[in-house]
Amino acid sequence: MDIRAAVVSSYDTPPRYEPFDLPAPSDEDQELVDVLAVGLHPRVRTGASGNHYTSTGKLPLVPGVDGVGRHADGRLVYFVADDDLVGPMATRTVIDRRRSVPLPDGTDVVKIAAAMNPAMSSWVALRRRVPVEAGQSVLILGATGNAGQMAVQVAKRLGAGRVVGAGRDRTRLAALAGLGADATVALTDDAEATATALAKEAAEVDLVIDYLWGKPAGDAIMALLRARADRSRALNWVQIGSMAGPTVELPSVALRSANFRLQGNGQGAVSTRTYLEELPFLVDEIESGGIAVTTRAVPLADVESVWNAPEVPGVRTVLVP
Repeated sequence: MDIRAAVVSSYDTPPRYEPFDLPAPSDEDQELVDVLAVGLHPRVRTGASGNHYTSTGKLPLVPGVDGVGRHADGRLVYFVADDDLVGPMATRTVIDRRRSVPLPDGTDVVKIAAAMNPAMSSWVALRRRVPVEAGQSVLILGATGNAGQMAVQVAKRLGAGRVVGAGRDRTRLAALAGLGADATVALTDDAEATATALAKEAAEVDLVIDYLWGKPAGDAIMALLRARADRSRALNWVQIGSMAGPTVELPSVALRSANFRLQGNGQGAVSTRTYLEELPFLVDEIESGGIAVTTRAVPLADVESVWNAPEVPGVRTVLVP
C-alpha cells in the first residue's frame, strides 16, 4: 500500500518525505488509520538517529512513538506505536487496537499529539512507579525542558503539596511559578552555589523526577542527602531522562547512609499494559486544560527542514499530514 511518510534511510541524515510501501494489517488486532497529528518529541529524534536503547538498527524506518488518527468510520483515536509496526509519521499507518484509546469528537488532535508523550513520563512515574501521596513534596530536576515543565503541572494535579523546579534556563525557570512551582533552583556552573540552593529549597522533598542524569544528578543527590534532617526518611529518586549525560558518578555512601531509593521509569521499567491503563486519565487532563501545552503544527511534507531546526522554547512541534 503506497503512502507518503517521513523515511529514515540513514541515521546520519534527517527523514525525507517520500513514498513508502505500508504493509497491510496482518491480524484482527491491527487496523489502518489516517494519521492526523504526530509529535516531534526528543524521543522520536533519538530513535530516528539509532541512539535510543530500544533501537534495532534496521533501516529504512518511519519514526514516531505515538499519534492521533482517524478510523475509517470517522472516530478519533490516540495510539502508541508498536515496535513491530511502521511508525506513525506518515499519511496513514497501521495501529494495534490494544495500544489505543478513543478520543471524543472535537478533540484538539494537535494538543493531544503534542502533550501525551512528554506528560506520560511523569504521570506514570507519580501514579504507578512511586505514587505521590497528597501533600508530599517533589523536585523536578530538568524542569525547564518541555517534559519537565509538564512534570511540574502533573505533580500538582496529582496532589503534591510542594513542587520545586530546577533547571538551567533562567527565563523558563521564572515561568515555572505560573505552572504551579512553589520554588525554583537555578542549576549553574558554580557547583557549590547550586548545591547550597538545592539544599535550601529541596532537602526535605519526598520524590525527585530526574530528566537530566549525568553530573547534575550526581551532585544533586549528594546535596540533598547531606542536607536532610532525617536521613532515614525515604527519598525516592525516579530517573527518566539523560539530557546531561548517560552515566552518573555516585559514592557508595549515598546508598548506605540514607534511605535513598533509585529507580527508573521508561520502556521496560513499566509494562505497556500499565501505560495503556493510564492513557484515558491523561487524555482527560490534557483535553480539559489541567495540563497546558503550547503547540505549533508543521506540515509533514516539511519534516526534513524542521527536523534539526532549533526548538522554540516551551513550544511542542507537531507534524500534520
